[in-house]
Amino acid sequence: MAAAEAPAKKRLREYETIFLVKPDLTDDNVDRIKDRVRGIVDREGGKVIRFTIWGKKKTMYPIAKQNRAIYVHTHYLGSTGLVAEVERNLRNLDEVTRYISVKLAEEVDPETRPVLEDVRMSGDVEEARPAGEQREGGPFRPEGEEIPPELEEEPAEEV
Repeated sequence: MAAAEAPAKKRLREYETIFLVKPDLTDDNVDRIKDRVRGIVDREGGKVIRFTIWGKKKTMYPIAKQNRAIYVHTHYLGSTGLVAEVERNLRNLDEVTRYISVKLAEEVDPETRPVLEDVRMSGDVEEARPAGEQREGGPFRPEGEEIPPELEEEPAEEV
């Protein structure tokens, strides 16, 4: 009966939310939105694992009359109502144009998930690349062009 009296360990669900913000925002404004989401997760008893800012990327179609957006990925743990609260707050921000949340796992022990350092990536580098630099046929080697010997993969040994 001692096992029934012991308090149950707090188990949370693991989520990720990706949201797009307007491409003309400064890093400070993106950090402000990030801090707001972090505050919501903390206030609701969750745990932010990591924020990754993927940078400015081209969108598949124009969103809010823009062809590009800054992508932000959030990985966190929380209870069932946390995602609704995060999305409600994102919906109220004019700077956020789209968002999507996905449940990754259930019954996660928060002690097993360490908090990781936030990451900021550079985003697309297409803007900096001169137009004539890319080879004809895209990034793939044209048919018949030989692979230099130093780039060839060695066959795997059979065991």
